[in-house]
Amino acid sequence: MTLPLANRTIEAIWRIESPKLIARLTGMVRDVGLAEDLAQDALVIALEKWEQVGIPENPGAWLMTTAKRRAIDLLRRMKVREQKYVEIAKNTDLFTSEDINDVLDEEIGDDLLRLIFMTCHPVLSQDARVALTLRLLCGLTTEEIARSFLVSESTIAQRIVRAKRTLNEKKVPFEVPVGEELIKRLSTVLEVIYLMFNEGYSATSGNQWIRPLLCQEALRLGRVLAEIAPNEPEVHGLVALMEIQFSRFKTRVNSKGEPVLLKDQNRAKWDQLLIRRGLAALERSRKLGRSLGPYSLQASISACHAIAPSTEETDWPKIAALYEALSRVMPSPIVELNRAVAISMAFGPAFGIQVVDELNSDPSLKNYHLLPSVRGDLLVKLGRYAEARSEFERAASLTQNERERILLLNRAMECEKGTSR
Repeated sequence: MTLPLANRTIEAIWRIESPKLIARLTGMVRDVGLAEDLAQDALVIALEKWEQVGIPENPGAWLMTTAKRRAIDLLRRMKVREQKYVEIAKNTDLFTSEDINDVLDEEIGDDLLRLIFMTCHPVLSQDARVALTLRLLCGLTTEEIARSFLVSESTIAQRIVRAKRTLNEKKVPFEVPVGEELIKRLSTVLEVIYLMFNEGYSATSGNQWIRPLLCQEALRLGRVLAEIAPNEPEVHGLVALMEIQFSRFKTRVNSKGEPVLLKDQNRAKWDQLLIRRGLAALERSRKLGRSLGPYSLQASISACHAIAPSTEETDWPKIAALYEALSRVMPSPIVELNRAVAISMAFGPAFGIQVVDELNSDPSLKNYHLLPSVRGDLLVKLGRYAEARSEFERAASLTQNERERILLLNRAMECEKGTSR
């Protein structure tokens, strides 16, 4: 069912503001599940109130104030209840009026980073950490997360519920750890920030192809993390990757919000400051003297695009080699799909399509829309327009993003013209 315009606007606001709300509330109540419930309460109030008086000028501040008030009311009720049980109170730090006022006046600061480290605690499985953080930090639905994990929605829902319960039962602290504890959680934290950035760079669903604020927040968190862990090359590698990718952001859509493919982007409008920052971060990663990890390798690939004057002048053999190295440290059918594109650009579409056809039997890519999209592109280059049209139509049926669906259907129509030439 299509939401009314006002509700779609509120949904967009919620996707932007909910991570900050949940992070801030978790800092207050020290329970991530409860924090999410309080944030949802604020959304329900907004739906009722804004329908009557309209959306306020600063909806994020409105939601934050409402959610804080709900949290403070809860803390006060908890205080009264705790005072009734003297024995419990002896072993419990109660909230004073001063505590509550301090909480109300505090800024968000890096609560989002604390929340990421909290949800990436080793008491949770790797899959549970990523699923929970995608839910809380990116505002993805369980359906969207299930699609990215290639599992059922019920599996993801149960995973998230159990994860929140475990964090509460184990009393996992809301903090950025230090020393060895930080290093143990670092790989998952990097993965979550990377997924957060990717969701902003190419939205899983909805009417917009990009979510700039999500990318900006992921990049900011990455930069903060680089200050906290300056001797970890993969932190700098991830920052490099995000800096360079974000440099192309303004050229990824046209004035109508329609996607613009890499080959069609105006490279003169790429942000050179972000590119320089990205290249500098990549150099810092390399100078630490360890083998390049997955983020540094991906940043190296992005750097090849960033320094090339055009698609044709890009060093595609080097990119293909970098994807080969990436496939060794991070084996993945999606990496192989990207390698196929690089091979096609370096050595011709006939070589690229051989790799793609081998991936057709991979069950994890059965419903992955970029597989038929890439195959369609290669078929166009081979002049096999009828087959290409079928691939683009299949890709359009699989994507959940409306902008991308339209792009793919337009490419299918272009193939129809190609068959008549």
